[in-house]
Amino acid sequence: MADQPRRPRTLNDARSEAEAAFKRATTKVADAVPKTVAVPGVREQVTLRIDQDVLEYFQEGGPGWQDRINAALRKAAGK
Repeated sequence: MADQPRRPRTLNDARSEAEAAFKRATTKVADAVPKTVAVPGVREQVTLRIDQDVLEYFQEGGPGWQDRINAALRKAAGK
C-alpha cells in the first residue's frame, strides 16, 4: 500500500473534509443537567414501603404521623 501513489483530492473530497472539520470544531457538547436543589418546606410525594409495626408505631399518635416519620428521617439524616 505504501507503494501506491496517493490519488489526487477532488473538490468533493476537500469539501467533505472541510465540512467535517468545521462540524467537529463547532459542535457543542451537551451541558450536564444541573442537579436540583431541595427547597426547604417543599414536599414531594413518594411511595415508601416500611414494616407494618413501624407504621403502626407512628400512627399510634394520631394525625400527623407522616410529619413524625419525616422528623425521624431528618434526624437520622443528620439534618
